[in-house]
Amino acid sequence: MKTYLLPETGNFYKANLHCHTTISDGNRTPEEIKDIYKQKGYSVVAFTDHNAFIPHNDLTDDDFLALNGMEVDVVATYGAHEEYEVKRCDFSLIALEDDTIFQPLWHRRLYQEHIREEIKALIQTDENETNYRRSYTVECISYLMQTARKKGFYVILNHPTLSREGYMNYTRYDGMNAIEMFNGSSIQMGHDDFNPRVYDDILNTGKRIYGVGADENHNAMPEDSRYSDSGLAWTMIKADKLDYRAITTAMEKGQFYSTEGPEIYEMYIEDDKLYVKFSEAVHIICKTQHRVGQRVFAEEGKAITEAVFGFNKDWGYFRIVITDKCGRRACTNAYFPENIM
Repeated sequence: MKTYLLPETGNFYKANLHCHTTISDGNRTPEEIKDIYKQKGYSVVAFTDHNAFIPHNDLTDDDFLALNGMEVDVVATYGAHEEYEVKRCDFSLIALEDDTIFQPLWHRRLYQEHIREEIKALIQTDENETNYRRSYTVECISYLMQTARKKGFYVILNHPTLSREGYMNYTRYDGMNAIEMFNGSSIQMGHDDFNPRVYDDILNTGKRIYGVGADENHNAMPEDSRYSDSGLAWTMIKADKLDYRAITTAMEKGQFYSTEGPEIYEMYIEDDKLYVKFSEAVHIICKTQHRVGQRVFAEEGKAITEAVFGFNKDWGYFRIVITDKCGRRACTNAYFPENIM
């Protein structure tokens, strides 16, 4: 009997889960972003402008889904002279339902420096709620994440490397659904925001979260430029249909993988073996929680498209990393044998 790790049925939808537009510090309108990403083969974009929750349901059509969200910025020193010297924690909130209208974690006076007045007029808030203050502490950030979860949002810790987040912080945050395994824009800028070690650190504390791929695009450069920050890393979500709740439910269940290019077609366990089928690659790693790993290489000058690993229920957790001939990687979420057997 096969036990599928990615759903056997359904369709894969290419998604960018971190995006900026002219609503905050991006250089393209939401409508332009939709066009850019549809041309690149995307079906889903989460609009996560800084500190402004503006629903974009009007952009959704039969072959494109707009997810409504925002990015929350928590910096160590607000108003610092040089923001790049300051540690910070940024996390995206994506509404699980398309009829969510109120901005979460709103403060009536603070954290609005970069929100234009015409944008503020579009933000809807719950006037019965108190102000939510932000401070760069584990306790406050965890409280904000947990509060957002209770309000119906999916929480993703963004670019921990760019943010200069340390082990003693990110491993103690409590309330994340996922972290950015890839932040394409940060990687392109030289910040090496490929975060498998951060992911393993968090998993080893006992938290069970996922890893997504995203651009964090601002579109300052032409789309045909090598310096364009669109289409660098993405999340492949497997769902029954391109429907708001179907996609966010798949996100909640971890029915996706993150990638810079390689595709994963199937993953299943059968007869104490783990089978993975994928696009052409030069090697594949099966990484476990313990000091046990397995690796399959392609022969020199050739490619591999499938691999079989021995499966052991005592691994703690395991995850797959695939690398193609250009050095681009695809990463699965962590899987826990006790949830599979």
